[in-house]
Amino acid sequence: MSDEISPYTIAIPEDALTDLRQRLAMTRWPERETCDDWSQGIPLGYTRELAEYWANDYDWRRCEAEMNAWPQFRIRIRGLDIHFLHFRSPHPEAMPLIMSHGWPGSILEFRHIIDALVDPVADGGDAADAFHLVIPSLPGYGFSGKPDTTGTSVEMIGRMWGELMARLGYDRYVAQGGDWGSMITQSMGLTETTHCAGIHVNMPIVAPDPDTMNDLSPQEQAALESMGYYDRWDSGYSKQQSTRPQTLGYGLADSPVGQMAWIIEKFYAWTDCEQDGVKHPEHVIERDELLDNVMIYWLNNAAASSARLYWESFGSPNVDPIAMPVGCSIFPKEIFRSSRRWAEKRFSQLIHWNELPVGGHFAALEQPHLMISELRDCFRKLR
Repeated sequence: MSDEISPYTIAIPEDALTDLRQRLAMTRWPERETCDDWSQGIPLGYTRELAEYWANDYDWRRCEAEMNAWPQFRIRIRGLDIHFLHFRSPHPEAMPLIMSHGWPGSILEFRHIIDALVDPVADGGDAADAFHLVIPSLPGYGFSGKPDTTGTSVEMIGRMWGELMARLGYDRYVAQGGDWGSMITQSMGLTETTHCAGIHVNMPIVAPDPDTMNDLSPQEQAALESMGYYDRWDSGYSKQQSTRPQTLGYGLADSPVGQMAWIIEKFYAWTDCEQDGVKHPEHVIERDELLDNVMIYWLNNAAASSARLYWESFGSPNVDPIAMPVGCSIFPKEIFRSSRRWAEKRFSQLIHWNELPVGGHFAALEQPHLMISELRDCFRKLR
């Protein structure tokens, strides 16, 4: 592919869908878990139910058509073909915004907030809140190319996004992200200071302030307890992906049920999905949407290539001070929830801070209306 921006259309061969159904039918299942909950991982009963639905009732062509109705493009940046969505607002004073997803998410995380951000008037809002949206697939994820050498870290991706925005003609823009997208966005806050006017993150990466340890607020105590729980019970995936992503990749590349289970378990763990004392990912995200996201990984054989970002960047996150304007939205079931005073140690221009009543790690999917309001409120200060 040349360095020019080229329109892109998703066209998955029917053979790939036939192969998927055949693999699902040939799955060799383990015995069920010895507990009555998810504490040993995604339960056998639900996994078999989901796999049967995937094989017999799920319609990829529906998702493909939805994505192909969006303005999709590819461009080569630093030797990699980057797939991205580019929505131009009908409102001429719209603010350019680049949004970054994470793992195990995809550009589909933003599917419910795109229209309202691009055309707030049609959503009952104000044209002054309009955005031009750029939503890239991370290198090694989705329909973007896969790095074939080391070095594609969050810092590198942040610089690539700066190049992407420049190639699109945006001299001044803002950036947003969660999960890896949060780290990429915060990296842009350090390197893209000439053209990026500000950032918003829904998982700020900051270190707990040692000076507060003898005077912790209830929120800070809960945050530290959540970090401890994550380290003990919820971080096994990150240990594997950050140390041996290639070894993991063989199993997930060969087994659709393996890939599905690896991803869906995190949607259970990281969403605000409890109702009447029962947690279940389908309480907040529809089954088809869960499988749409899994398909982005399966169809592109992206298990190993997406995991390598952990090998590149998980072990030593950059927490250098960021001087540009920063907004943070803290959702109650996020993996790590900073306090405002911890955040202020890193972000000297904290222009927006809000602690939301509901929502988790996949905030734009779980609570799209809240995320829309957060982005409007934050970036209104920079228009």
